[in-house]
Amino acid sequence: MSRLLRHLLLLAAPLFIGGCATLSDSPHQQLELHAVLDYQEVAGVGCVLSNDKGRWFVVLPGRVTVTRSTQALVVSCQKDGMGRAEESIGARADTSSLMGNVVFSAGLGHLVDRHSGAGFSYPAHMTVLMQPVKPRQDVAAAQRIDSPVF
Repeated sequence: MSRLLRHLLLLAAPLFIGGCATLSDSPHQQLELHAVLDYQEVAGVGCVLSNDKGRWFVVLPGRVTVTRSTQALVVSCQKDGMGRAEESIGARADTSSLMGNVVFSAGLGHLVDRHSGAGFSYPAHMTVLMQPVKPRQDVAAAQRIDSPVF
């Protein structure tokens, strides 16, 4: 009987660890980013991406590899004289690993994945919407007060 039980456990082992993203998925994820200003893609935009696991730099359009986390990924971009953007992209739980964790490990695997961030991911393709930067003359004119000083 114990020999049969060992064989069954050996055959079932891939099912148990298949749901655990900590064991089956990489802690890293590759993202592709693009920047858009006034309905046109902009090249040469410098961006800093950050979450609680680190900071990464990329020039758009481009690809970057980040470390997965349960926390949002903050994307801050700028191109001198053109525009800037700041966005926060939330992480989503991978449903395949979530179901495996709940069914096979009674939720323990989900707690481990939630702590490490391995069971979560960001959208693989992102488009950053940039806002135009006002020229310095326009900013100075808007801040000028036209009243006499006594």
